Amino acid sequence: MKLLTPLACLLIPLAASASPISALAATAAKASNYAVTQHYPLGGTGGWDYLSIDAAAHHLFIARDDRVMVVDTQSGKLLTEISGMQHAHGVALAPGKHRGYVSNGRGNNVSVLDLDTLKSIGNLAISGQNPDAILYDNATDHLLTMNGRSNNISVIDPVAGKEIATIALPGKPEFAASDDKGNVFINIEDKNQIVHIDTHSNKLLHTWALSSCDSPSGLAFDSATQRLFSVCDNQKMAVTDASNGHQVALLNIGKGPDAVTFDPQSKLIFSSNGEGSISIVREDDADHYTLLSTLPTQKSARTMALDTTTHKLFLVAAKDAPRGTPVADFTLLVAEQH
Repeated sequence: MKLLTPLACLLIPLAASASPISALAATAAKASNYAVTQHYPLGGTGGWDYLSIDAAAHHLFIARDDRVMVVDTQSGKLLTEISGMQHAHGVALAPGKHRGYVSNGRGNNVSVLDLDTLKSIGNLAISGQNPDAILYDNATDHLLTMNGRSNNISVIDPVAGKEIATIALPGKPEFAASDDKGNVFINIEDKNQIVHIDTHSNKLLHTWALSSCDSPSGLAFDSATQRLFSVCDNQKMAVTDASNGHQVALLNIGKGPDAVTFDPQSKLIFSSNGEGSISIVREDDADHYTLLSTLPTQKSARTMALDTTTHKLFLVAAKDAPRGTPVADFTLLVAEQH
């Protein structure tokens, strides 16, 4: 902790009294200063889904159908492509274990990655069908796959190398968020709901309606305020109290949202929208939110990851292509404060 001089101590009450207004103004300024600063051509064929970041290693993981692309977040250089995936959807990272885990939608399994060598070292079979979103739960050291076709969760013990439980859900699961204390929340896309799972007992505790939110996809969580942020197909962001399921806010965002992320330092929430924009929302307090700006990106840039150490946003996009034809000009976009 930095020691304060006597003069600095005298100034603290004055600074503290002015801090709410100045902090909000500073946050608004930071949001308006976000811009897309880099375009890195990556190329290659195939669709894509979730992005994940290992901030300490400066690695961005892109689930790219039959492989996972690994990009250096500092240079934008494609480091390697990890092959052998079967319609990869997402990559859950456990850097402390030196492992990553890829959900294979067509394989009904999870590929295990060595984060040191950036190679696939095996597969974990599950009973669930079409695993989509995937999450590493730090509270239990278990993996959870959200299985879109079987409407359930597969709980995997990666040390034992097997599925140890399944949790039935009321509908099709989309993205999930964890408080790292044994509580996991999941959007239920086809029922406009959010569910609360206890990962210690592997039981569903609550099912809450997401009012005026159609087909929720991306989900983020603020542990300080216990607020959940769901982005919805009808151009809305629903804010939910994670302690009781009460909806506290509903905001307008861009068209075609698929991912959302929260920056705990700046208190900004970012929704990446397939129309080619990022909606930037400020958390004023637990129950009040302000749409600050809409940042142009590129059409199809719908998935996103945030590096909380640099506050940079990473998105991928490609040029329009007729259905059934390969994508063209697959590109990594970086948005940051400037």
